[in-house]
Amino acid sequence: MKILNDKPDVREQVLKHGLSYPSDEELVMLILGTGTRNLPVRSLSHEVVRALGKTNTEDTVQILSSVKGMGISRSLAIAAALELGRRRSVHLHSVIRQPRDVVPFVRNYSVLPKEHFICVTLNGGHEVLKIRIASVGTINRTLVHPREIFSEALMENASAMIVCHNHPSGTCTPSEDDIETTQTLIAASQIIGITLLDHIILDRDSYFSFLEHNLLFTETE
Repeated sequence: MKILNDKPDVREQVLKHGLSYPSDEELVMLILGTGTRNLPVRSLSHEVVRALGKTNTEDTVQILSSVKGMGISRSLAIAAALELGRRRSVHLHSVIRQPRDVVPFVRNYSVLPKEHFICVTLNGGHEVLKIRIASVGTINRTLVHPREIFSEALMENASAMIVCHNHPSGTCTPSEDDIETTQTLIAASQIIGITLLDHIILDRDSYFSFLEHNLLFTETE
């Protein structure tokens, strides 16, 4: 069992071993930063973890703020970290029955000021393995290469993939570049053996699916 004496040691150990290394209490220590005059950060973190075991999502801030030394600001910081973690992992192992099922998991990218090209990898049961950013472009264009799209998918042993990108311009109508990129990725997917199920374009209010518009031409069609 590892023993870390105080916050600086926790920080050093995380930098060395990664965020999966520390205990829950040590993660809370990193978020809080410091304790209070009468309560060291480790002791405060211990009380926070105990309180979290008694809370539901809707009353997290209320329960945490009742812990001596927390207050509203610290409680909100912990609650925000929990919500961010939930949002970032909610897609894991979700079954995608139709490509548009991924839209809620990537909708947050639709409001970004630059184009982000996103890869959603799936296993043989069409469960989500990972959602990652493959490329970040400009306000109206992002450059992608099959190498960046498929390299990590191969390491993840993905069976299929859905690619997505946002249009900051405010319309999700595909451009000529979008169509050309999709055709290139389809050709690469057929060689590599990872099925490209769809290319979805997002704007703030809607989405465009190449599959739904019969623009995803594959050998099976």
